[in-house]
Amino acid sequence: MLRIKDLDVFYGKIQVLEGVNLNIEEGKVVVLLGANGSGKSTILRAISGIVDNLKGDISFQGSRIDSMRPEAIVSLGIIHVPEGRQIFPELTVYENILIGSYARKDRKKINEELEKVYTYFPRLFERQKQVAGTLSGGEQQMLAIARGLMGKPRLLMLDEPSLGLAPKFVEEIFRIIERINSEGTTVLLVEQNAEMALSIADYGYVMEVGRVVFEGEKDVLHDSEALKIHYLGLKYIS
Repeated sequence: MLRIKDLDVFYGKIQVLEGVNLNIEEGKVVVLLGANGSGKSTILRAISGIVDNLKGDISFQGSRIDSMRPEAIVSLGIIHVPEGRQIFPELTVYENILIGSYARKDRKKINEELEKVYTYFPRLFERQKQVAGTLSGGEQQMLAIARGLMGKPRLLMLDEPSLGLAPKFVEEIFRIIERINSEGTTVLLVEQNAEMALSIADYGYVMEVGRVVFEGEKDVLHDSEALKIHYLGLKYIS
């Protein structure tokens, strides 16, 4: 579905990605693991078209997208839910969710999509008239994902969806991600919580200082002692 070949990214004169190669198969959950600053989020930004200085090939369904504008990439069904939620706190829950459908042309189906989103997040339905800034952190993360789903993604990219959340919300968020994938949406997930990420992933890549240093099926990643010690830390996978 999505292929990255020999991707280099620079922030000014500083190179933050070097020779990255990824392959995202349709219908799968693929996870990017690694320490902070390893380049995981930059990969999502590059796919989304919000990184200016890059070299390499990013292709979606066989066509190059690395020179496309962000709005054109969104129109292809590539939806990026960034780290930190980035909701509109002064707007209601309902208004925030609808913003996710701004690029869609099938306006008549938006209400159908909204009803479907509420089946994932019944808590948001209950709070749809509430000002978004008054939600808890976990509810705001749900709102960010719900807004992304209104774009009707073919590829949903999630950047650290569990960051800063209480354990009960982490488990709920991951159950929802698994359900979204089971209903046909491909997921590319950046996540610090390796144990939770690998519990739903099909395949994973491990990043270190801008490079992919390890990759494999989730069982291979989970059972790699070297990976646990050198890249993830023993605390992440038991």
